Amino acid sequence: MSTRLAKFTLGQVVRHRVFPFRGVIFDVDPIFANTDEWWESIPEEIRPRKDQPFYHLLAENDEGTYTAYVSEQNLLADDSGEPVTHPHTGLMFDGFKNGHYHLRQRVTH
Repeated sequence: MSTRLAKFTLGQVVRHRVFPFRGVIFDVDPIFANTDEWWESIPEEIRPRKDQPFYHLLAENDEGTYTAYVSEQNLLADDSGEPVTHPHTGLMFDGFKNGHYHLRQRVTH
């Protein structure tokens, strides 16, 4: 499998292309790095390719907050300018300005 550069950045707010949720990116895998069981649980007609970046999100929807693992093909930039309400944003980020979160230095690698 070949890899390519990630389209989205750490601290960027994004939304899902199909499902009604948005979130802030806190980590990225250059290619799929979850279990085959997780991948196969996605309906085949919307199952993403494995040879693309996958993003870890602090996510939110109308029902609450959670973490999500989403393929690049299923993400869009969120241009609302609104912060994400996930309670862990303060643990990973030290500020929100101009629609983007700033990653805390101590959690970078």
